[in-house]
This record gives sequence, C-alpha cells and structure tokens, in this order.
Amino acid sequence: MAILVLGGAGYIGSHTVYELIEAGRDVVVADNLLTGFKAAVHPKARFYQADIRDRAAMDEIFEQESIDGVIHFAASSQVGESMSNPLKYYDNNLCGTCVLLQSMVAHGVDKIVFSSTAATYGEPERVPILETDKTQPTNCYGETKLAMEKMMNWTGRAHGLRYVALRYFNACGAHPSGAIGEAHNPETHLIPLILQVPNGKREKISIFGDDYATHDGTCIRDYIHVSDLAQAHILALDYLLKGGESNVFNLGNGVGFTVKEVIDVARKVTGHPIPAEVCPRRAGDPAQLVASSEKARTVLGWNPKYADLETIVSSAWSWHKSHPNGFEG
Repeated sequence: MAILVLGGAGYIGSHTVYELIEAGRDVVVADNLLTGFKAAVHPKARFYQADIRDRAAMDEIFEQESIDGVIHFAASSQVGESMSNPLKYYDNNLCGTCVLLQSMVAHGVDKIVFSSTAATYGEPERVPILETDKTQPTNCYGETKLAMEKMMNWTGRAHGLRYVALRYFNACGAHPSGAIGEAHNPETHLIPLILQVPNGKREKISIFGDDYATHDGTCIRDYIHVSDLAQAHILALDYLLKGGESNVFNLGNGVGFTVKEVIDVARKVTGHPIPAEVCPRRAGDPAQLVASSEKARTVLGWNPKYADLETIVSSAWSWHKSHPNGFEG
C-alpha cells in the first residue's frame, strides 16, 4: 500500500517524501508544479503531474495506485497574496480540497493528514497557543485553512473519513543531506529572504513593523525545522493507520524569536553584516505566534531534533549557498 503526498514537489512536501522513502515507505507524489519543482521529488517516488482541482486526475491516481493514506500539502500559502487575491485561495485551497475529498470518498480512501496552519488562530489570546484556543483568523489564508479543517470534519461525520490537521508555524531549514531545500518564486519566508543578502541576491532585508508589543518591537514566530515537520506528518499518518480518531495538533518548538533575533543569528552563521530596513506593517500579521506542542509530543510521540535556531539557519544557509538559484541551478 502506498502513501499519496499531494504537493510533494513543494518545500515541506518534498522533505516529507524524503523522510517517507528513507523509512522504507512506498510513495506516490502528485503536484501541479505551479510552485513545486520536479527536481525536488525523490527519485524513488512515483510522480504524477496533477492538480487537486481536477477530479479526473485525482480519480486516475486512486484507480491506478493502491493508496492507504493521503498527506495533503497542495495549497496556496502566502498571507499577503491571500489578502489581495482571496478568490485564488478559495479556489485552490477550498475547491481543491473539496474535489480531493470527493475522489477519496468515491474510492474508499479514508485517512488524510492535512497541512494546516497557526494562522487559523489569528491574534492569539495567550502564548503558547493550545489546540483548544479559539480560531479567529486575521487573514484569508488562515480562513481557508480553517474551512478545510471543517470540511474534513463534516466529511468524516458523513463518510467515516479520519483526518489529522497539523497546525504549524514557520517551517524553515533544509534537508541535512543538502539534496533539497527551500525555494519559492517569489520568496516570502523570512529566513531565505534574509539569506538572499549574503548570497548577493538583495542588498538588505525588510522588517515589516517594529512597533509591535514585543520586547524589540518586531513580530515573534515559532520556527520549526522542515525535517521535524516531515516526521510529524509521518507520525500523524501512522496514528491514523493504527486506528486513531480525527484530531488536531499544534507543531512548534514552544519558543518564539523576533525578526531582529533571526537576523542576528543569520549574521552570526553567515559572517555577513546583513543590513536591515524597517518598513510599514503588513496586513494580517499577528504580533506573536508560539505553539504549545505538548499534545503532539504526548499523543504522537513527536520529538523535534533540530530545535536550535542556529542549527536551523545553518542548514538553510548550506542549501542556499550551494543553490543560489534554488532548483534552477
């Protein structure tokens, strides 16, 4: 029986595929390659270029492959873009997931692990955030991810689907082998943007707001190494395969770092001064997002290996230094 990874040519998806293959699993990858890269797909995975909004393509995969469970990363994920182009997010994230679930139900595939987000919480009531805290997204991206969770919940009630939604924070770093890493076009994530400066791709890094209610005025986020996230998806799938009920888990290190602190660590790792410029705030950015991952540690047995920020940034720098143009050379 195979595991279907949707969005398996993307950043977190490709790292999860590598971890699955290394664990001896049979893996099928489907990706439309709009933001993913064929070069990021593990050579031992069977690859389909397909869009989750295409019912015929989804049906073909479920008919040709013996799929035991699905890991779903196929979604648009840029907060800023979601605010300026919300209908794109409703189309790709919600309509796509609806088509996927219709195909899964039709083919009797009843287990799915879903890449959700801390953005489902919005501006948190407390830090660290618990899974039981209220969900009031402050951006369209978070709103669509929360709606995807609810869609899976109702599908589960009607058709017996079991799901795990993993709400995580800032994925970062690169595979320890250096074979794959983070590459987006355009790039929107903080650590790769910072590392573009020592790589000669930009002159300075922008800090969006320094007037937040934090100790240095810049946003606080919880950074998690992508390989740790990948392991959590595998543990969540195994939890479902062993009969676990539908559930929601936060994934985080429980420690927050400000934008300025991340820049300082990058300066130390790269030996580059990395000039920074303060710009106006971005719409929809909460001041502080830090997760409690006690539930994931207790129920799933998740134990992050790469929790240290310097280790995370160092692995990212190793990738970006050797792949200044990402998968394009």
